[in-house]
Amino acid sequence: MKLLVIGGTRFLGRAIVNTALAAGHEVTLFNRGQSNPDLFEGSVETLIGDRDGGLDVLDGRSFDAVIDTCGYVPRLVRDSATKLKGIIDHYTFISTLSVYSDNNTPGQDENSPLGTIEDETVEEITGETYGPLKVLCEQAISEVMGAEHALHVRSGLIVGPHDVSDRFTYWPARVARGGEVLAPDKPEHPVQFIDVRDLATWTVRATEARLHGPYNATSPAGHFSMGQVLQTCREVSGSNATFTWVSDEFLQENEVGAYVQLPLWVPAEYAGFDMFSTDKAAAAGLAIRPLPETVHDTLIWQATRPADYAWRGGLTPEREAELLQKWHAQE
Repeated sequence: MKLLVIGGTRFLGRAIVNTALAAGHEVTLFNRGQSNPDLFEGSVETLIGDRDGGLDVLDGRSFDAVIDTCGYVPRLVRDSATKLKGIIDHYTFISTLSVYSDNNTPGQDENSPLGTIEDETVEEITGETYGPLKVLCEQAISEVMGAEHALHVRSGLIVGPHDVSDRFTYWPARVARGGEVLAPDKPEHPVQFIDVRDLATWTVRATEARLHGPYNATSPAGHFSMGQVLQTCREVSGSNATFTWVSDEFLQENEVGAYVQLPLWVPAEYAGFDMFSTDKAAAAGLAIRPLPETVHDTLIWQATRPADYAWRGGLTPEREAELLQKWHAQE
């Protein structure tokens, strides 16, 4: 397969390229050349251009399919699809579970209501616009390419090596340090995420098979719990960590930011956030690797980062200690 990857040098993109190359596909990248420009030097061709007015570099080219890893603005995604329509047969778009309008109801599937935005010309990406704009991106691709030529991969939280968001990496690293660890809610709190390599493998195979339509692509609802994640982190790292489970109410009262400041945690009222149905993707071959493998490989990668790395997610040691002291005093 002659595969064009838009992006391709950061996190999921690099995993998709590695997977495609291992499968014997001919890969070409299209990006601005700004992130890890030498990552695949000598092994893949890179076309340097900007999807905002700089698509002419694709003129005269021909590919079997494209995987778009970094489309966020509907106008630009529509431009990309329009440009590529005559030179590809299939468009795979990396979307998000944030497209759904309801985070409260467990078990939502691909037919559940989608988010909307009043002003569809907005291009600023915020917590409120991100999901609805992805909806519009999906719709633009399907309109231009035809629904049977468009695959929308609605990914959940993507984790593993090279994830600089720290929305999972915080936990293996924090537990490995040992000591008393502040843990959110209760051990049975469900969490959903997917190893970047599992998502990349399924995405490439789904593109090969020319699957179309939307697919929720993350771990099955109930497959992982917060307690399981922390216990696995302790076992893999061999640390002496102990876990102090603090309530949702305490975290909210103390203005602890969900999901980023305290990764994987969302308040209980958002019960649907970590309980999406993935039956459709599972039936199409989506597989989830054992959790210890993800934790182990994340720790190995994390150890390569500079000691003074500025974390983008998680509690600082000082903030964690402050919250634990307050929790114990209250209890």
